[in-house]
Amino acid sequence: MNNRNFSLDFPYAVASPSASALFRSVPEDFQVTEQLGFELSGEGEHLCLYVEKRGQNTHWVAALLAKHFGVDGMAVGYCGMKDRHAVTRQWFSVHLPGRLQERFEQSQPLEGCQVLAQQRHHKKLRRGQHTGNQFVIRLRRIEGDISALEYRLQQIASGVPNYFGEQRFGRAGGNLVEASRLLSMWGDTPVNGGQRGGRSRQRSPIDGIYLSAARAYLFNLVLAERVRLECWQSSLPGEIFPEGPLWGRGRSTAPPAVQLIEDQVLLPWRDWTNSLEYSGFQQERRPLLLTPGSLQYQWSNHTDYIDLELSFDLSSGCFATSVLRELVLLRPNCGDGAV
Repeated sequence: MNNRNFSLDFPYAVASPSASALFRSVPEDFQVTEQLGFELSGEGEHLCLYVEKRGQNTHWVAALLAKHFGVDGMAVGYCGMKDRHAVTRQWFSVHLPGRLQERFEQSQPLEGCQVLAQQRHHKKLRRGQHTGNQFVIRLRRIEGDISALEYRLQQIASGVPNYFGEQRFGRAGGNLVEASRLLSMWGDTPVNGGQRGGRSRQRSPIDGIYLSAARAYLFNLVLAERVRLECWQSSLPGEIFPEGPLWGRGRSTAPPAVQLIEDQVLLPWRDWTNSLEYSGFQQERRPLLLTPGSLQYQWSNHTDYIDLELSFDLSSGCFATSVLRELVLLRPNCGDGAV
């Protein structure tokens, strides 16, 4: 099924917002600070750099660091992809065996970046290893009912649907088109030794991005159905807390009441789920409820318009845009951010 229409119009927790705002007028309107959640050891073969970047994506900074230190790109690690159209602060690691005294020299700056701190560590930083991120977001020139917006601010404090943000699916859903092509081409041929006999396919890093988008889309479809059924915030019989599937190899751990819903939603996507079982991913579960931590907000009144500044914390793998979509309709001023 390569001619699917990949709708990204998922249902809201209550209803579509009645207010709108300019989003990302300048990179400083979207600030992200990575929260590692653990201490760097202070010794080892990996030099860790705490980098502030403006208007650059994480891949680009990693490539700059590899070039700066004269190492292969695989020697550079990081915990998560940070948005391009933003000011972000995150840690990178560079594997420098035999170069234990080497440090980053501030006299050789990186374009669009500033190294704020550096520390040694005994391991490479890997994707998803960090605890979460802290966001400071300015929404400009609010239009609409301010009192209704104030009420929505109270609502999102108790949680929003934990959708994967549109960034995960690429511009105009392009990552899903590529995922569909890959999955239809691969069928049930295992990737990288995905536990089926015979020859296996090798999965490139870009293939991994497309396949992750496919898993995320299936999750969003399940979450969307539970939002429609009004059971995304509460556990169904047998659930400890509400979760949805990240498809891959292995048996689902969902209880029967949940499995029934998921089977119905994913039945038209059987070709995807069959292929994903041999894609090298393991079956996982992801929470349906996203609760922003330490949520605070402040209004800024100007002569003829109002701005709103928000700050909140999110766990690793959660999207700030999934919080914002429940609050206002976003009027973008620039392109989409990175995954």
